[in-house]
Order: sequence, then C-alpha cells, then structure tokens
Amino acid sequence: MKDGLKLEVVYLPVEALKPYERNARKHADVDVDAIVKSIQTFGFDDPIGVWGEKNLIVEGHGRLLAAKKLGMNAVPCIRLDHLTDEERRAYALAHNKTAELSAWDWDFLDVELDSIANIDMSEFGFDGVADEAELEDFFAPAEPKPEKEPKQIQCPHCGMWFTP
Repeated sequence: MKDGLKLEVVYLPVEALKPYERNARKHADVDVDAIVKSIQTFGFDDPIGVWGEKNLIVEGHGRLLAAKKLGMNAVPCIRLDHLTDEERRAYALAHNKTAELSAWDWDFLDVELDSIANIDMSEFGFDGVADEAELEDFFAPAEPKPEKEPKQIQCPHCGMWFTP
C-alpha cells in the first residue's frame, strides 16, 4: 500500500460508472447471477474500484452488471486515483489473476460446506463440487503431441531423398 493512503467508500450512481472498454475479464450470465445472489444474501460488501473523473471501472465490472440487474441506483465504490494510468491497467489484471492463483483446501472446504445448512451454496457455484483428483485430471497438462516424421522429398532429377 502506498504510504499514507486511506481508502474511503463512496456511493456513486450506477449510471456515473464507466466500464473499461478493454476489460480483459468476461462475465457470463451465470457469473452475474451468482453475484446477484451474493449481494441479495450478504449485501454489497465489495466496493467497485473506480479511477479518474469519468469513474472508469478498474475492478468490479461483474458487480456493476449485478447492481444493474438488481435495479440499484447507487453502489459502493473506492477511488483508485492514486494509481497512474499504467498502474491502473496493471492492477486490473493483477486483481483478477491473483484470485485465480489460490487453491482450495478440499478437507476444509467439505467441512465448511457441510456446516452451512440454511444457505444454498449452489447459487454461488458450489453445486457438484469436484474432488481434488477430478480437478487434477482436469488441469493436468495435455499429453505431448508425438513428433511428426519429417517430410521427405525426392529430387526428380537425381533421385536423392532430402528433408526440406
């Protein structure tokens, strides 16, 4: 964190936020529906990161889509104006990528899911959770392709074979 930086939550009108046109993260309808359900169940507890005078979204595009689906007029945001343009671009990518890097502790996940009786966790993507072995097979590197035999061509004049 940059020295002395204190983030504050501000509420901005939904129509005042501008999605970044080169946002590299895509949100399918099922993803947005899960975010909608999360907001309905737990509240809008993760502010959208915005930057500059135009309130360009740095992180939180899916939350904005969910807010629109819910008919919300204003959403919690944090200003990321302390970032340079390059830092804004890098942070947007890093924010999404770092969320992908963590692995589940399958034993704890099972215990936690088993202990939640009154909330349907399938609404957040936990239906049919695969076990670790299935996921290891899914993410295992593909078998290397066998090397092709080099194509040989015969010279029509002398009859010798060569590899181009």
